[in-house]
Amino acid sequence: MAFVMSPEARLRARIGGLALAAQRNSRAYTAKARASFLNRFEREVDPDSLLPSAERQRRAAAAKKLYFARLSLKSAQARRRRTQQGKQVAQ
Repeated sequence: MAFVMSPEARLRARIGGLALAAQRNSRAYTAKARASFLNRFEREVDPDSLLPSAERQRRAAAAKKLYFARLSLKSAQARRRRTQQGKQVAQ
């Protein structure tokens, strides 16, 4: 089930995000989170740090592409289900 925000809550969240972006460098602000996210793939492909760095990074890059390809597939499937459900309701 998707999390649904009220229009006012969505607007408040947008205002908060824009205020933060206006005051700080978003790349610097999120650097730690992005690094942690990317390190996840290195830990996934080489949990014991046995591989040479270059090979670990190559495999981590492939694991990251796999992760996003799977997300893309799930998104497409969800959109297709919503479209089919909408057509069934309209009939």
